[in-house]
Amino acid sequence: MTNALQLAVFLGLTGLVGLITYLKCRAAPRNTSNSKEYFLAGGTLSWPFVAGSILLTNISAEQIVGMNGAQSFLVAWWEFGAAIGLLVLAKFLIPLYYRYKCTTTTELLEHRFQDHGIRALVSGLFLFGYMFILLPVVLYTGSLFMKSMFGLTMSVTTIAGLFAIVGAIYAIFGGLRAIAVSDTFNGAGLLVMGLAVTVFALNAIDFDLSGLPAERVTLIGSNESDIPWHTLLTGMAFIHIFYWGTNMVIVQRALAADTVKEAQKGIYVAIGFKLLIPFIVVLPGMIAFKLYGDVGDVAYGKLVGDVLPAWLSGAFAAVIAGAVLSSFNSCLNSASALYTCDLHQKFFNPEVDVKKVGQRVALIFAMTSVMLVPLFEKSESIIGLLQQLNGLYSMPVLAAFLMAMLFKNVRGTPVKIGLVFGAALYAIFTFVWSPLHYIHLMFITLISSMALILIINRFMTHQATQLEQ
Repeated sequence: MTNALQLAVFLGLTGLVGLITYLKCRAAPRNTSNSKEYFLAGGTLSWPFVAGSILLTNISAEQIVGMNGAQSFLVAWWEFGAAIGLLVLAKFLIPLYYRYKCTTTTELLEHRFQDHGIRALVSGLFLFGYMFILLPVVLYTGSLFMKSMFGLTMSVTTIAGLFAIVGAIYAIFGGLRAIAVSDTFNGAGLLVMGLAVTVFALNAIDFDLSGLPAERVTLIGSNESDIPWHTLLTGMAFIHIFYWGTNMVIVQRALAADTVKEAQKGIYVAIGFKLLIPFIVVLPGMIAFKLYGDVGDVAYGKLVGDVLPAWLSGAFAAVIAGAVLSSFNSCLNSASALYTCDLHQKFFNPEVDVKKVGQRVALIFAMTSVMLVPLFEKSESIIGLLQQLNGLYSMPVLAAFLMAMLFKNVRGTPVKIGLVFGAALYAIFTFVWSPLHYIHLMFITLISSMALILIINRFMTHQATQLEQ
């Protein structure tokens, strides 16, 4: 009876969000040749939808499951650092994106360096990261949560396949408008239900966190921890600037506002909400450690299943499912935009039906990500693995964006060389030789890539690189 009630509430709320999304989007324009309409919701998103979509695209199962699975206060630095990245996006990058009327973040690089090859290369790196890292991780963590919470007998891969089908429907048929609307409603539910889980969990331990190991309750990480304190002085801030400022999955929501000010308001509201997120993605993991010990990534699903009443756990499963779908379909839509606008329209057919091409790309990425889910089931810390693998493309890409922001006479060829060099260097650090913590290595990759770009540019132009005023 309990499982039936959970399932009924889950299906009812999930269906309700889908119905509301359909009703709000059914009268939207249907111009399938307009990339801004399909990929940027026609530039009509108001600040609440910008904020809600940014929030839920970020706070998905890989964050909730992975960060709570670390069962350590240290991972709160991933939330605290978000303010830096969002501020850089609002104050510096959003005005640039709007000045050049960018549909994709990578379009900024083409305008600044007058070289489409850079835009295509960076798009390729983003697409690689989405297909082989982000999408399968989102599916894996969301499926693991559902399996542990409901005690499902289905495999994680089977559950991932179901998520992929529903997520693809949103991304393929609704475009960004449908994604943003569903994100906002699910985001509100996630905040309310996430805080409710924390309160119920605290009640289960009589609001007493004493007895936890000292290394798990500190914000000053040792050299052996996942986030040593000295990494906060090197690569941590730049990881956030990349994620929040250049990553199409996040920035796409801000690009869909009608003005710079509207986009900035949404970003500032998102920063405010991020201050609440450690109570959802960190504290429950500590409570789970006190209740169950070191159980890893199953901690959050088990905790929710134990402390929430049946009808509330069904409601929370619905908002978690919404968060999974948000990150998944957002990534599909961003991948479709990058391929269609940066590659297909430039190299194959500028007059293509963007919706049709975008739908095909989304389908291919959805199917591939499901097939890759089993590879992530053996990882010890999903959040650590995600951040480490992201370095394969995040720091080289950030180097290109920083060149575009800071300098005005850099040529395209040095930037392309720097991109390839950075990706190769971090691949060596990851798979061959790892002398330092990966966050330090990401910082070294960034600085080395930028230095090489400046050296080659000086050699090619025979003049000093000029700073942007």
